[in-house]
Amino acid sequence: MTEREASQIPKKDENFSEWYTAVALKAELADYSPVRGFMAIRPYGYALWEGMQAWLDRRFKDTGHVSAYFPLLVPESFLQKEAEHVQGFAPQVAWVTQGGDEKLSERLAVRPTSEAIILPMYAKWIQSYRDLPVLLLQWNSVVRWERATRLFLRTAEFLWHEGHTAHRTAEDADAECRLILGIYRDLLEDVLAIPVLTGIKSKSERFAGADNTYTLEALMPDGQAIQAGTSHFLGQNFAKAFNVKFLDSDNQEKYIWSTSWAVTTRLIGCLIMAHGDDRGLVLPPQIAPYHIVIVPILGKEEAKVLAAARDLAKTLGTRFRVKLDDRDAYTPGWKFNEWELRGVPVRLEVGPRDVAAGQAVLVRRSGGAKQAVPVNGITDAVGKVLDEIQKELFHRAKAYRDSHTTSADSVEAIVRALAEVKGFVKVGWCESQQCEDTIRERTGASPRVIPLDEKASGNCVVCGKPAKAWVYYARAY
Repeated sequence: MTEREASQIPKKDENFSEWYTAVALKAELADYSPVRGFMAIRPYGYALWEGMQAWLDRRFKDTGHVSAYFPLLVPESFLQKEAEHVQGFAPQVAWVTQGGDEKLSERLAVRPTSEAIILPMYAKWIQSYRDLPVLLLQWNSVVRWERATRLFLRTAEFLWHEGHTAHRTAEDADAECRLILGIYRDLLEDVLAIPVLTGIKSKSERFAGADNTYTLEALMPDGQAIQAGTSHFLGQNFAKAFNVKFLDSDNQEKYIWSTSWAVTTRLIGCLIMAHGDDRGLVLPPQIAPYHIVIVPILGKEEAKVLAAARDLAKTLGTRFRVKLDDRDAYTPGWKFNEWELRGVPVRLEVGPRDVAAGQAVLVRRSGGAKQAVPVNGITDAVGKVLDEIQKELFHRAKAYRDSHTTSADSVEAIVRALAEVKGFVKVGWCESQQCEDTIRERTGASPRVIPLDEKASGNCVVCGKPAKAWVYYARAY
């Protein structure tokens, strides 16, 4: 990428939306497909998803979950069994009406989510309390026919995993939801370096058909919130709709308690926004496809420089993900711009003088002066820098989130905070739908999260009655 091309990326603080799209395209994370609303995920973007997938899959397996796969198509009659569920998804469902030359007698939905195809299978497989819990997930894609789409953040098809579990008691199912919420929080904060608020959704914001929805909410640098993941306590709603019963140890037939949960490729969009700058991506080392890119700067001693760069790549490759960019068709400056655009955390430059001095020049993508690092001991030195970058990105994002979180004691104060500070606004709420609707209508913000285990105080910002809950409001994606 040339300097001229780099300058074509809009300034992040001048046109956030255009900046975001330019980075997603120019860093070769994704591209638009011929079908409106669908995207092609390019190899570098898919590598980010594979990193998240591998990390999550380890955690899921460590907590007793196993993978399965369920059909893409859902009979319309199945989708209609849970009334609230079908009502919630109806506007987004894509339908199959013909197979080959045959017109189908019943429409088949392209799954917008899989509760309606998985629960009928549970009805066949679960007979006794001895069959519980069932802890399944699948890695797949779903289709939701969105009218307005945006790369990664909202597309007609997206990748995710779907966890679908069945339990003997409500307490077990709720504990499952909280367990998954904790795993997701570890992913967001420890791996992606994105701080989140965790808690539950208000009734109007819950997943269609759920008794309760646990959520993780992040704040992006334009002051808008984004739902980063959810874990749903489905109660017995789907169990009753699909007649999923088991014989308990007291010889009584009972309905299972179920959950579902997911994070999606939306998290790649969160990564772009949370850490990127005017030069492109800035990736946390824990998730970056490459920790280090090595760029040889060739001169009269080309053979020696290339040999030293390859030795360095071999040494560092035992501990880190390393890319040696020894392409001879591009200048070092072009490579610097390309790998900065792609957000590689550390660049090591090796030239004739560095070879003679037994060193490499280290450059942090997240900022900071160049530093010469002796080749002897370079593995530990680079490891220390990568740890520093990971922590720096998290603390930088958290400082932004905290400085853009305010509180308000009236609807007018919410409006002022959203205009002047932009971000989360914490308010007291009496839990009435009417008061929630009033805040939405007058502020343009939505209730993002009710924090767990925080006892409210004071009064509702709308009606003045005693507050029963704290709620964080924000404008959101």
